[in-house]
Amino acid sequence: MINPRSYVIKYSALCLALIAVLLIGFALGPQIWASALLEPDGEGVKSKEGAITLDVIQAGPAQGVSVPAAPRGGFTSQVRLGFTVADQWEPSIAADRFGHVYILYPQYGGVPGCAACASPTMVWQVSADHGTTWTAPATLAPGGPQWDAQIAVDPLDGSTVYAAWIQNNKSDVIVAKSTNFGATWTQVIADSTNASTDKPILAVRGQDVYVAYNHAQKVWVASSHDGGQTFVETNINPNGKLGWSLAGGGAVLPNGTVAFSWAGYEQNGGAKGAVNLFISQSTNGGSAWTNTLLDVSGAPPDCAAYSCGWAYLGAQATLASSANGALYTLWNANTADKAPNRVYFAKSTDGGLTWSAKADVSTAPAGKHHAFPAIAAVGNSDVRISWMDTRAGSGLDRWNTYYRTSTNGGSSWSAETDISSSVAGYDYIFSDGFRFPFGDYYEMDIDEQGKTHVVMGEGYSYDSPGSIWYTRGP
Repeated sequence: MINPRSYVIKYSALCLALIAVLLIGFALGPQIWASALLEPDGEGVKSKEGAITLDVIQAGPAQGVSVPAAPRGGFTSQVRLGFTVADQWEPSIAADRFGHVYILYPQYGGVPGCAACASPTMVWQVSADHGTTWTAPATLAPGGPQWDAQIAVDPLDGSTVYAAWIQNNKSDVIVAKSTNFGATWTQVIADSTNASTDKPILAVRGQDVYVAYNHAQKVWVASSHDGGQTFVETNINPNGKLGWSLAGGGAVLPNGTVAFSWAGYEQNGGAKGAVNLFISQSTNGGSAWTNTLLDVSGAPPDCAAYSCGWAYLGAQATLASSANGALYTLWNANTADKAPNRVYFAKSTDGGLTWSAKADVSTAPAGKHHAFPAIAAVGNSDVRISWMDTRAGSGLDRWNTYYRTSTNGGSSWSAETDISSSVAGYDYIFSDGFRFPFGDYYEMDIDEQGKTHVVMGEGYSYDSPGSIWYTRGP
């Protein structure tokens, strides 16, 4: 039997405790509430998410863009792509074998000329001349809010383009396909859940199309073997006891082995606990998976002053494969909780089951932050890597994007090249770098002429304002 007096006492104590928490929260200010609401990578709490402004919708027609020629042996100056109003965020890029380069990104704050478009909405842009000129940006498949852009070209035919994103309150993973260089698209729901998903990673080869994504502490892969018409879902870490997981990179090898990289956070709800970096591979079309521990990092550095989530600068790994079946990975990690991350490279010749010793590939001084690895490969041993770091500043307020190449599968590397450049007229771009990365990944790809194409996000803070920038080089 319940004792009424005991119940009243316990209920009153609970109420007093809640009031105390509220008073402390108000005393500390709104930042504590924003931090409590952040997902690990900060998704879903950008102040402009869902907000559409009339000045954006009524902005003038978007224009195409011309990119200045690159200096001999170097990269072009960075050029802004996408719409030039409101915010552009987390871009993805892919090059085909017919001169086309594609970008896909979520546009925040509304879409010019589209009163019915949500915030964010997926927007794409294409160049038909190896990145020299670009069409005006356009919506790909307007619908409800859409997040986390991915775009990839089938390496077998060199022309079929796939795109992926999440929508419907992040519960649906969408895959779109174009067989005519983006003139028209078809789309399917690769997976639909009753809860939020995050960070889809797209990997394709021929009729095999895979999308990895996380749902809280679990990582799932939707697999298709009919060119993206139908998908079957598999959980790749069913026995994992983690606080949170985030997908990172993916690749399909010539023999059909598919591999994904992902980060497993041992704790959730704050920048604490180890981050386990895994490579998961399947040799039977995604039906069964083997998980290999690549590295263990400490808790992510704190970047709450820049409005970002607790895992935003945390360890993550990405992947690329070569024509001879080698698998390459680039990742950032630290050796002590909340310490700055370094960036590392390793190679596998057995589909990701075993890896070479990790190699620190940055020449930045110790104590400088490294984040957002990007990697691409072509041929048998041509590997290209990129990352962002803070060597130009004293804390987190000055970043640049660096690039290196290897012609022997990562055994040795070229000198570093800073591929970010100064642009006048932006309060977050300076002569010595940009203030903060805008988006928790950026990408690069290699075209059939061997040119490297990079698209990256630069901004004032995680929240706003920010834009996406393109450069190409040898």
